[in-house]
Amino acid sequence: MNIFEYIKLAFQALRTNKVRSVLTMLGIIIGVSSVILLVSIGTGLQEYVTTQFQALGANTIFIMPGKLDLKNMQSAGTAMMTVSKLEVSDIEDIERGSNVIAFASPAVAGAGIITYRGKTISTELAGIWENYFQIMNFAAKSGDLIRQNDVERSRKVIVLGDKPATDLFGDTDPVGSYVTIAGVRYLVKGRLAAKGSGGAMGANIDDHAFIPYTTALRQFNQTKPYMIAVKTLSQTDVEQASSDISHVLLKRLKEDDFTVMKQTDLLNTITQFLSVITVALGGIAAISLLVGGIGIMNIMLVSVTERTHEIGLRKAVGATPQDIMGQFLIEAVILSLFGGIIGILIGTVGSIALNALIKTYVTAWSVLLASGFSALIGIVFGVAPAMRAARLDPIEALRYE
Repeated sequence: MNIFEYIKLAFQALRTNKVRSVLTMLGIIIGVSSVILLVSIGTGLQEYVTTQFQALGANTIFIMPGKLDLKNMQSAGTAMMTVSKLEVSDIEDIERGSNVIAFASPAVAGAGIITYRGKTISTELAGIWENYFQIMNFAAKSGDLIRQNDVERSRKVIVLGDKPATDLFGDTDPVGSYVTIAGVRYLVKGRLAAKGSGGAMGANIDDHAFIPYTTALRQFNQTKPYMIAVKTLSQTDVEQASSDISHVLLKRLKEDDFTVMKQTDLLNTITQFLSVITVALGGIAAISLLVGGIGIMNIMLVSVTERTHEIGLRKAVGATPQDIMGQFLIEAVILSLFGGIIGILIGTVGSIALNALIKTYVTAWSVLLASGFSALIGIVFGVAPAMRAARLDPIEALRYE
């Protein structure tokens, strides 16, 4: 018998028990669609984070208090709680000690509970210098940004990011209105243009508000910056600037007192972390493929038992054990392949539908992996029933009732 005859006989047998065939494929369908859907969520999250970082610029450096180990998230979280030993005067020293730094700004953060006409929101609130907006590539959509004279005079003005501005004012231009932070009134000086792609997952870089650095020190009862943001002249200057900054700060501080964190390092760390999560999600979903494979094997074993008389009759008229084995193996593979195709369609459609809520991205490798795995399952779990059918004694099979 050739392969086409095997396939023809397999389809005839599967059509005879349509409901059982569909139920047998169900495990594969669920497994393949789950792999594609979960991997698309993980990949979409990676794409979202990468886009957000690129919007901030690759030539950005952050000087943080304490020693951060980017490979150890727990260590990084502990370091973030370290009392800052950074000083504003460090900025002048850094700018003198390096000729590749374009801008530098201190930053201090606090609780961003903002109220306007009875409506209250929570956002990221930071006190900064004028050039912070240039470092982070922020631009005004309306009004003006914080200027250095606002910092020098400790003015109570605020620039709202796109999200808090929308949450508080909707489509109305907030410039000129007053909002309240911890009982203190702030004049809305400007509104930033949207930068982020939006979404339910990951940090939203549009969810920020900014006030003058000196005003923030009083508002939050702080005396030192919690961070210094630096922008180099170009992306190629990042390594040189990082080395210069460390050299300057080590004259006053110990190595464990600060961390020079490049934007690219942080992005690579987060991307690696998300890649592990994506693979883990795919692995978890793949377990259901194994369950589906076991289901195929069980059903095929039952089918062998039910068709024992048929097998005996075919052997009696000349079918070889290889013919019998090929027929049952092809049936198992067809069940897996059709289940895989349906699972791919469901997973892809589900990913597209879910993209309206969170960013998803169907990758070719996840589709190939899921479909290849489903075909492999058909072969692996179809071997045992096929071998059992091939080994049946024709005389005993003909006697079977």
